[in-house]
Amino acid sequence: MINKKLFVILILVFLSVFKICLFGGLIVTQGVQEKSKKNPEVISLLWKKLFATPAKGEELLKLRDALKEAAIQVEANPENPENIVMYGRRLAYLWRYHEAIEVFSKGVENHPDFAMLYRHRGHRYISIRKFEKAFVDLTRASKLNDHDFDIWYHLGLAHFLLGEFEEALSAYKNCMKAAEDDDSKIAISNWLYITLRRLGNEDDAAKILDGITEEMEVVENRSYYNLLLFYKGRKSEIEITALAEASDIDMATIGYGIGCWYLYNESIPKARTFFEKIVNTTMYWPAFGFIAAEAELVRM
Repeated sequence: MINKKLFVILILVFLSVFKICLFGGLIVTQGVQEKSKKNPEVISLLWKKLFATPAKGEELLKLRDALKEAAIQVEANPENPENIVMYGRRLAYLWRYHEAIEVFSKGVENHPDFAMLYRHRGHRYISIRKFEKAFVDLTRASKLNDHDFDIWYHLGLAHFLLGEFEEALSAYKNCMKAAEDDDSKIAISNWLYITLRRLGNEDDAAKILDGITEEMEVVENRSYYNLLLFYKGRKSEIEITALAEASDIDMATIGYGIGCWYLYNESIPKARTFFEKIVNTTMYWPAFGFIAAEAELVRM
């Protein structure tokens, strides 16, 4: 009889080479995914080919190992929707968005009332620029779970990317009600502020900034925090531009905020310059700021 340790090793090898058909083809593995680099993961709103480049070296190996572990968990208990969600998320961390969507869709077939499947599929529809489909999924998720921060956050974003700013504002207000820590409040404050400014509501936008203080505990959303301090006049245009140029993700996130600031301050050419800089010089195309910059250029 094969021992347990050898069995696990064989499973890992098998997962790294072949595609496993699990309740309708849920598991998609490493070997199947190693497509030719000539095949883009996404075609942008500007008809530009975008390729999956999630990580390199040890970080990439860690992501792949995490995917294998998630696959084993699904195989061990395929009826657990949490396992399905985690497997899809692990695919998405490798920028394998279409495969992740396929996994979430298989999960929805078996668990049509599990909100997180719609929430994560909606997020990945945003990643591949299918905003209408994202809206449908995230609306469904919000009806199944009306107190989840991330559901409202992504639903607001779907509306925002579609240019539906009133609807985005409504979702973002619900999102703010669900925010439980400073990091969450900072992230949603950024999107609330720029949405209100797009709607021409400067008074309410200013009230959002009143809630941003020097004492806030920032763990993850430093870029949004710096943007909010810029909107408050606590950071100069030179300072915030330098922060935007620090990395690809900063250019996508902070750069988009700067572009919006130019936009509603009636400096359209400067706004366009920033949006173009994001899509032309930044490789971090799954970032919301990158996607939003594409949408702005299309609207322009």
